Amino acid sequence: MIDTDTLKKNYEFKNVLSKGKFFSGDYINIYIRQNHRRKNYIGIAVGVKIAKATKRNRLKRLIRENYRLLESNIKKGNDIVFLWKKSKKVEDANFNYIKMDMIKIFTKANLLKEDDIER
Repeated sequence: MIDTDTLKKNYEFKNVLSKGKFFSGDYINIYIRQNHRRKNYIGIAVGVKIAKATKRNRLKRLIRENYRLLESNIKKGNDIVFLWKKSKKVEDANFNYIKMDMIKIFTKANLLKEDDIER
C-alpha cells in the first residue's frame, strides 16, 4: 500500500465510526472521514461472531488486497474503516465479489478518481 497507513488505536477507530459517513454494500460496510492529510488511513474490523480466527484473518486479507489494487484510483486524504457484514457467511466471500462491492461503495462515496476501473 503505497500512500496508505493503518488505523491502529481504538480512539482512531471510534473517531471514524462516530463522525464518519456510512456506506453499505453487499458484503462490507465502510465508514469514511476526511483527515486533511496527503494519504489514506485504513482500518479493518471483522467481528468475533465469525468464530475461527483463520476465517477472520482471511477476510481481512481479502479486504486489504482488494483495497491495495484499487488504491491508485482512490482519492487521498481519508480515514476509511471496513467492517464485514455479520449477516454474510465467510464461505460466500470471494475475491471478485468483494472487489465489486468496494468499487460500488467507493463510487457511491465519490472517492474514485477515474471511471475506467477494471471490473
